[in-house]
Amino acid sequence: MPAAVESDLCVGCETCVDECPAEAITMEDGIAKVNKEKCTECKTCVDICPSAAIHVNGT
Repeated sequence: MPAAVESDLCVGCETCVDECPAEAITMEDGIAKVNKEKCTECKTCVDICPSAAIHVNGT
């Protein structure tokens, strides 16, 4: 299951956009959005998100 962003927790810092090795995350209206087709489920975004807004497989 690709990464998912909880929009109510996302602070729009763009850290995940910069760190995603698959370039699967973009910003839309100040909220991170994951391209599910590009996401490799590496969990880099989960580990670096300062607001714990991103989850992969319930992590």
